[in-house]
Amino acid sequence: MKPDKVLAHSPKILDQSERECFFETGYLFKERFVNDGWLSDLREVTERLIEESRSLSKSNKKFDLEPEHTAESPKLRRLTQPVDHDPLFWEFTSNSVITDLAEDLLGPNIKFHHSKLNFKWFGGGEEVKWHQDIQFWPHTNFSVVTIGVYLDDVDDMTGPMGVIPGSHKGELFDQYNRENQWVGCLSDEDLQKIELDNAVYMKGPAGSVTVHHCRALHGSMANNHPSKARPLLLNAFSSADALPITPNPTPSSHNGTIVRGEAARYAEFDPFPARLPPDWSGGYSSIFALQQADDEKATSATERSILVSQ
Repeated sequence: MKPDKVLAHSPKILDQSERECFFETGYLFKERFVNDGWLSDLREVTERLIEESRSLSKSNKKFDLEPEHTAESPKLRRLTQPVDHDPLFWEFTSNSVITDLAEDLLGPNIKFHHSKLNFKWFGGGEEVKWHQDIQFWPHTNFSVVTIGVYLDDVDDMTGPMGVIPGSHKGELFDQYNRENQWVGCLSDEDLQKIELDNAVYMKGPAGSVTVHHCRALHGSMANNHPSKARPLLLNAFSSADALPITPNPTPSSHNGTIVRGEAARYAEFDPFPARLPPDWSGGYSSIFALQQADDEKATSATERSILVSQ
């Protein structure tokens, strides 16, 4: 749904000026947006899942682990599709203040695309290099947003999310390398085109919310805190008239579920001037494994996917 049509609907939870600012800059940050009750429940479930990960020695479809992960000292990069692993996550995604927030930015008819919980573990939890989301999972239009919730306080040391204001109105970049392998980030050459000094890093207390447009350039630094992880719960939503045109890299039982309003009777189309991603049916681990090239399984799966797609 186009911004003017979204703005014509009365907002539920945002000021009209905040909505206008989002459409102008491609991002929004709200401090202490999620209340303490929700935060307590989400943290409790997260701690239980961290305990579960202690029994693993390598990543699987549920957990993406750092190479140094052990039972005695767990180090997680990501929990994939948390909405499939505890009903609380789906309740929060489908009927809470973040659903209201998604409705205010996408219009009255919205659907769920995917969720993930990025941990960015303390003591060097990996950076996320500058990238755009929509090339991972193209849609028929760009009415797609990702809403993040900080489950703990985030400062400069823990690796806050950064975004380039206005970049959602610019170029869609190629996120393959020179060897035609998908890496999920901008090349050094393309980074030279970006005003990185203009990056806004969204820091704030637990319960703060980040929102970024699917075309917005964003990334985050490594977590150099000696003892505190940076758990960021992310949920992606689209307007009902934005249809995926490639398979979801991490399928969920809730993919495509209408969480507000009604299903679209017609699709809306925007030009998509970018390369399609690989065929993810060969396997997908996480953006961390792809960008850092330190996960042999993820790398080989990506290479197989590219061969299939050629």
